[in-house]
Amino acid sequence: MTQIVNALSDISAQYDALFVDLWGCVHNGVRAFDAANKALIEYRAGGGIVVLVTNSPRPRAQVEQQLADFGVARDAWDSIASSGDSARSALFLGAVGQKIYFIGTDAELPFFEPLKLIDDPIQTEHVPIEEAEGIVCTGLPTADGTPDDVRAPLLYAKQKGLKLLCANPDIIVDRGDKREWCAGAVAQAYTEMGGTSLYFGKPHAPIYDLARRRLSAIRPNIPDDRILAIGDGITTDIQGAIGEGIDSLFITGGLAAKETATVTQPDPEKLSQYVLEKQLDPTFSTGFLR
Repeated sequence: MTQIVNALSDISAQYDALFVDLWGCVHNGVRAFDAANKALIEYRAGGGIVVLVTNSPRPRAQVEQQLADFGVARDAWDSIASSGDSARSALFLGAVGQKIYFIGTDAELPFFEPLKLIDDPIQTEHVPIEEAEGIVCTGLPTADGTPDDVRAPLLYAKQKGLKLLCANPDIIVDRGDKREWCAGAVAQAYTEMGGTSLYFGKPHAPIYDLARRRLSAIRPNIPDDRILAIGDGITTDIQGAIGEGIDSLFITGGLAAKETATVTQPDPEKLSQYVLEKQLDPTFSTGFLR
């Protein structure tokens, strides 16, 4: 059963590196959490490495700018692995073809800028669903949108046998006090229709491969048992860590705050019930990253 700890510092000496989720742990989509900034700065000051592992569909450079805008301290992290970059690699290797039906916002269009690490990326173009060879979903077209908004083109795509590349497997996210649907909800709806969805963020292996490459570029040969994954998504961050054989610290005050009755710390009985229902047992749990 998961062990409740007061703070990261209680267990940080056991680990040489952290794979840290962003939304719900380091910021709330509007501003950074001061306690999280402080905890990560202190961890790095002690020699630890922090790789931010995010299901953001944005390229790494865009994520870095967003962090600065939110007030996340630059000395709180070393590198970034985004599901956007992991998915872009697959896109430009032809995973869903060249003619793309795009579901997302204009702010996410940098997703289609070719990656430098691919020598000969395919050329993509955006087309109506009737002409598409595949779908790329980075999110809903509007902040208040729902998967039902794109049901019609998804049904058409399913009939044509198109694959959907999901740049962000998260189902929901809390932006400040408002809950929003993410690309993962669209991909889930498409799969339930009988379509094929391709995932590259947490809890799926490609983003962890990218995170390990980012980590190795800083300090090679850190074994998995010296890496701690931190996140507030039980079916993304925690499930992904378990699948990768990595210890995990579950931040209960994020997406599961209500279910775990978290104020400053989770209610032990509610937490036990929650992880039992999800059949996913984090190594450690705490209310907030601090």
